[in-house]
Amino acid sequence: MTNTENPQEATPDNAPAAEATVEPSVESHTDTLPSIEEQFRALEQQAAEHHDAWLRAKAEGENIRRRAQEDISKAHKFAVERFAGELLAVKDSLEAALAVQEQTVDSFKAGVELTLKQLVSAFEKNALNEVNPAGEKFDPHRHQAIGMVDAEQEANTVVTVLQKGYTIADRVLRPALVMVAKGK
Repeated sequence: MTNTENPQEATPDNAPAAEATVEPSVESHTDTLPSIEEQFRALEQQAAEHHDAWLRAKAEGENIRRRAQEDISKAHKFAVERFAGELLAVKDSLEAALAVQEQTVDSFKAGVELTLKQLVSAFEKNALNEVNPAGEKFDPHRHQAIGMVDAEQEANTVVTVLQKGYTIADRVLRPALVMVAKGK
Protein backbone atom coordinates (compact mmCIF):
# COMPACT_ATOMS: atom_id res chain seq x y z
CA MET A 1 0.00 0.00 0.00
CA THR A 2 1.11 3.51 -0.64
CA ASN A 3 0.94 6.42 1.69
CA THR A 4 -1.99 7.91 -0.14
CA GLU A 5 -4.00 4.70 0.01
CA ASN A 6 -3.97 4.39 3.82
CA PRO A 7 -4.61 7.75 5.38
CA GLN A 8 -4.39 6.31 8.89
CA GLU A 9 -0.70 5.62 8.68
CA ALA A 10 1.31 8.50 9.94
CA THR A 11 4.26 9.34 7.86
CA PRO A 12 6.21 12.52 7.70
CA ASP A 13 4.96 13.03 4.14
CA ASN A 14 1.26 12.99 4.95
CA ALA A 15 1.48 14.77 8.35
CA PRO A 16 1.00 18.22 6.80
CA ALA A 17 -2.07 16.90 5.00
CA ALA A 18 -3.59 15.89 8.34
CA GLU A 19 -2.91 19.33 9.76
CA ALA A 20 -4.51 20.91 6.76
CA THR A 21 -7.70 18.98 7.34
CA VAL A 22 -7.73 20.03 11.02
CA GLU A 23 -7.32 23.73 10.38
CA PRO A 24 -10.59 24.25 8.49
CA SER A 25 -12.55 22.72 11.32
CA VAL A 26 -10.87 25.09 13.83
CA GLU A 27 -11.60 28.05 11.58
CA SER A 28 -15.24 27.04 11.20
CA HIS A 29 -15.49 26.74 15.00
CA THR A 30 -14.05 30.22 15.54
CA ASP A 31 -16.53 31.62 13.01
CA THR A 32 -19.46 30.57 15.25
CA LEU A 33 -18.02 32.24 18.40
CA PRO A 34 -18.62 36.00 18.61
CA SER A 35 -15.55 38.17 18.64
CA ILE A 36 -14.37 39.78 21.85
CA GLU A 37 -15.68 43.15 20.64
CA GLU A 38 -19.14 41.69 20.02
CA GLN A 39 -19.13 40.02 23.43
CA PHE A 40 -18.04 43.30 25.02
CA ARG A 41 -20.83 45.25 23.22
CA ALA A 42 -23.40 42.65 24.31
CA LEU A 43 -22.20 42.89 27.93
CA GLU A 44 -22.22 46.69 27.78
CA GLN A 45 -25.80 46.62 26.47
CA GLN A 46 -26.84 44.19 29.20
CA ALA A 47 -25.16 46.37 31.84
CA ALA A 48 -26.95 49.45 30.47
CA GLU A 49 -30.29 47.62 30.63
CA HIS A 50 -29.64 46.57 34.22
CA HIS A 51 -28.56 50.10 35.14
CA ASP A 52 -31.74 51.50 33.56
CA ALA A 53 -33.89 48.97 35.42
CA TRP A 54 -32.09 49.85 38.69
CA LEU A 55 -32.67 53.59 38.12
CA ARG A 56 -36.37 52.98 37.44
CA ALA A 57 -36.70 50.83 40.56
CA LYS A 58 -34.91 53.46 42.63
CA ALA A 59 -37.19 56.22 41.28
CA GLU A 60 -40.27 54.08 41.97
CA GLY A 61 -39.08 53.49 45.55
CA GLU A 62 -38.57 57.23 46.06
CA ASN A 63 -42.05 57.94 44.62
CA ILE A 64 -43.62 55.39 46.97
CA ARG A 65 -41.79 56.91 49.96
CA ARG A 66 -42.86 60.45 48.96
CA ARG A 67 -46.50 59.40 48.46
CA ALA A 68 -46.50 57.64 51.83
CA GLN A 69 -45.16 60.76 53.54
CA GLU A 70 -47.85 62.87 51.85
CA ASP A 71 -50.53 60.40 52.96
CA ILE A 72 -49.27 60.49 56.55
CA SER A 73 -49.17 64.28 56.48
CA LYS A 74 -52.75 64.44 55.18
CA ALA A 75 -53.89 61.89 57.77
CA HIS A 76 -52.42 64.01 60.58
CA LYS A 77 -53.83 67.20 59.13
CA PHE A 78 -57.36 65.89 58.60
CA ALA A 79 -57.59 63.25 61.36
CA VAL A 80 -60.19 65.19 63.34
CA GLU A 81 -62.28 66.15 60.31
CA ARG A 82 -65.05 63.61 60.94
CA PHE A 83 -65.16 64.37 64.67
CA ALA A 84 -65.18 68.12 64.02
CA GLY A 85 -68.10 67.68 61.63
CA GLU A 86 -70.05 65.92 64.37
CA LEU A 87 -69.28 68.71 66.85
CA LEU A 88 -70.59 71.42 64.51
CA ALA A 89 -74.16 70.34 65.27
CA VAL A 90 -73.45 70.70 69.00
CA LYS A 91 -72.04 74.19 68.50
CA ASP A 92 -75.04 75.18 66.38
CA SER A 93 -77.40 74.02 69.14
CA LEU A 94 -75.54 76.00 71.80
CA GLU A 95 -75.58 79.14 69.64
CA ALA A 96 -79.31 78.71 68.97
CA ALA A 97 -79.96 78.38 72.71
CA LEU A 98 -78.08 81.61 73.42
CA ALA A 99 -79.96 83.45 70.64
CA VAL A 100 -83.36 82.89 72.29
CA GLN A 101 -84.38 86.09 74.13
CA GLU A 102 -87.15 84.77 76.36
CA GLN A 103 -86.11 81.50 77.99
CA THR A 104 -87.72 79.57 80.76
CA VAL A 105 -85.81 77.23 83.00
CA ASP A 106 -87.66 74.25 81.53
CA SER A 107 -86.95 75.22 77.90
CA PHE A 108 -83.32 75.95 78.76
CA LYS A 109 -82.97 72.57 80.50
CA ALA A 110 -84.60 70.75 77.56
CA GLY A 111 -82.23 72.49 75.13
CA VAL A 112 -79.18 71.56 77.20
CA GLU A 113 -80.35 67.92 77.39
CA LEU A 114 -80.78 67.75 73.60
CA THR A 115 -77.36 69.31 73.11
CA LEU A 116 -75.82 66.78 75.50
CA LYS A 117 -77.47 63.95 73.52
CA GLN A 118 -75.89 65.35 70.34
CA LEU A 119 -72.49 65.48 72.03
CA VAL A 120 -72.78 61.91 73.37
CA SER A 121 -73.80 60.74 69.90
CA ALA A 122 -70.75 62.46 68.37
CA PHE A 123 -68.53 60.78 70.98
CA GLU A 124 -70.01 57.34 70.27
CA LYS A 125 -69.60 57.70 66.49
CA ASN A 126 -65.91 58.49 66.98
CA ALA A 127 -65.09 55.76 69.56
CA LEU A 128 -64.72 58.28 72.41
CA ASN A 129 -65.99 56.36 75.45
CA GLU A 130 -66.73 57.52 78.96
CA VAL A 131 -65.01 55.86 81.95
CA ASN A 132 -67.13 56.01 85.11
CA PRO A 133 -65.50 53.49 87.49
CA ALA A 134 -67.70 53.90 90.59
CA GLY A 135 -67.63 50.63 92.59
CA GLU A 136 -64.84 49.07 90.44
CA LYS A 137 -61.36 48.06 91.55
CA PHE A 138 -58.80 50.85 91.20
CA ASP A 139 -56.84 50.53 87.93
CA PRO A 140 -53.82 52.88 87.79
CA HIS A 141 -53.83 52.63 83.99
CA ARG A 142 -57.36 54.03 83.71
CA HIS A 143 -57.87 55.93 87.00
CA GLN A 144 -56.03 58.63 88.91
CA ALA A 145 -56.49 58.48 92.68
CA ILE A 146 -56.79 61.85 94.37
CA GLY A 147 -57.06 60.45 97.88
CA MET A 148 -58.15 57.60 100.11
CA VAL A 149 -61.22 57.59 102.32
CA ASP A 150 -62.51 55.36 105.08
CA ALA A 151 -65.35 53.34 103.59
CA GLU A 152 -67.27 50.15 104.09
CA GLN A 153 -66.04 48.85 100.74
CA GLU A 154 -63.09 46.59 100.04
CA ALA A 155 -59.63 48.23 99.93
CA ASN A 156 -58.63 49.83 96.60
CA THR A 157 -62.22 50.12 95.42
CA VAL A 158 -63.32 53.36 93.75
CA VAL A 159 -65.72 55.10 96.14
CA THR A 160 -66.28 58.45 94.43
CA VAL A 161 -65.69 59.64 90.88
CA LEU A 162 -64.73 63.31 90.90
CA GLN A 163 -64.24 63.56 87.14
CA LYS A 164 -65.11 60.95 84.52
CA GLY A 165 -62.34 59.63 82.34
CA TYR A 166 -62.40 59.02 78.58
CA THR A 167 -60.85 56.54 76.20
CA ILE A 168 -60.44 56.59 72.43
CA ALA A 169 -60.55 53.07 71.00
CA ASP A 170 -59.37 51.56 74.32
CA ARG A 171 -56.56 54.10 74.72
CA VAL A 172 -56.85 56.39 77.74
CA LEU A 173 -57.44 59.99 76.70
CA ARG A 174 -58.02 61.22 80.23
CA PRO A 175 -57.96 59.06 83.38
CA ALA A 176 -60.90 59.27 85.76
CA LEU A 177 -60.18 61.25 88.95
CA VAL A 178 -61.32 59.10 91.87
CA MET A 179 -61.34 58.63 95.62
CA VAL A 180 -60.35 55.13 96.73
CA ALA A 181 -61.40 53.15 99.82
CA LYS A 182 -58.72 52.50 102.47
CA GLY A 183 -60.41 49.35 103.56
CA LYS A 184 -61.69 48.07 106.90
